[in-house]
Amino acid sequence: MPTSLTAAELTTIPTFADLPPAVLDWLLVHGEVRTYAAGDVVIRPDDPADYLTAWLRGSMQLYSMRNGQREPLFRIEAGQVSGLLPYSRLRTYSGEGVAAADSEVYMLHRDHFPELEQVSPELVQRLVGLMSDRARNEARAQERDDKLRALGKLSAGLAHELNNPAAAIARAADTLSEKTAALPSLLRELGLHCLDPDALTQLTALASTAPLSTATPMSALECADREDDLVDWLEDQGVPDGYTLAASLLEAELAIPELTSMAEQLPAEARPAAFAWLAGQLSTQRLLRDIQEAGSRITKLVSDVKTYSHMDRGTDHAPLDVTAGLLSTLNMLSYALRHKHIEVVRDFAPELPKVRGQVSSLNQVWTNLLDNAIDALPEQGGIITLRARAEGGFVRVFIIDNGAGIPADVLPRIFEPFYSTKQAGEGSGLGLDIAQRIIDNHGGKLEVHSEPGHTEFCAWLPV
Repeated sequence: MPTSLTAAELTTIPTFADLPPAVLDWLLVHGEVRTYAAGDVVIRPDDPADYLTAWLRGSMQLYSMRNGQREPLFRIEAGQVSGLLPYSRLRTYSGEGVAAADSEVYMLHRDHFPELEQVSPELVQRLVGLMSDRARNEARAQERDDKLRALGKLSAGLAHELNNPAAAIARAADTLSEKTAALPSLLRELGLHCLDPDALTQLTALASTAPLSTATPMSALECADREDDLVDWLEDQGVPDGYTLAASLLEAELAIPELTSMAEQLPAEARPAAFAWLAGQLSTQRLLRDIQEAGSRITKLVSDVKTYSHMDRGTDHAPLDVTAGLLSTLNMLSYALRHKHIEVVRDFAPELPKVRGQVSSLNQVWTNLLDNAIDALPEQGGIITLRARAEGGFVRVFIIDNGAGIPADVLPRIFEPFYSTKQAGEGSGLGLDIAQRIIDNHGGKLEVHSEPGHTEFCAWLPV
């Protein structure tokens, strides 16, 4: 409810300090004071922003509303001025403000702003300065949130990418442990039958020379037929667990003719142990190969992260290869690309000249542009083309998608700060603004052309 207020109390607000008495009297006459108890809702989403507010006592916690949930933004303390300011384009509040303590607030309606300009240009200038500071701080916070959001996406994708090879290593290691534990007993059983040295030589030769990674692709039906034939043949040789061994033998491209030649040199009682040892040895080699490939994949991912983040260099501009940055960014986003079944076309001119810049900054540009291209494509496929060409004293980098395109009424505003076509809570409207400023800081320019089925962003970077 309204309460009385004195000029001395009004000057406890730093913005109102040292104002002439006539200005203070005008503020007292044209403003009002409202009080709020702790926990009272002061601002609701979509409330009109009609008042300049100066907090004489207490404080207010401001929350953003995302997906029906409140997320704390910042707190307005006693002595601060908030709400609508002169020349601000704010019309409605998007968040919710709750009194954090018993509070007393001075309020001046927007209808009095024109007269305030005549009464005290000095105060208006102070308030405009506050608005500039507020816009700058909000831009920094939004930019930071945009980076954190991008980092969250990359972290989720990277965790998924690392999980696959790590899980493959764990599975292969467990199976390898079982296989290697069984090999000594099989070897001992072979020795009990006093194998002919020539037969043993042929057996070990099959284990060491059989191809492990160049097997001819077969259809599922062909594979099943060959496996059934091999199982029958192994049973004819007295091998009781033919189904267990057949897959390993076929994967190494060992067919019945090669195995028959070896079986003829073995005593019948030695054949089960011999074929079990051979299959186990082949499985061991395959598992070792799988572990090596999975480890290489992890090493490649770590290398991509290092290239992407530019961890081993400072922040100064240096000669760099833009295609390396594009490819590392592409790898960082590979999970999102696979999730939507997106085809990526790489079209890089050979021997591109290097540009001078910051890898981490440029990778942020590629991340924003690629992330937007991924979002623009449907759930079940699409094409993204990465193209790089040298032209005059520039390297031109194109990121093209065949999505629905950017509407003609949106295209002129696409680089405006805080302008976003995404759903509420999904974008800050700063991604393309940041990208454009980074390219500008590198002495280049960022262009966009769009029509249905073809959206093309082109970054010009001086060599």
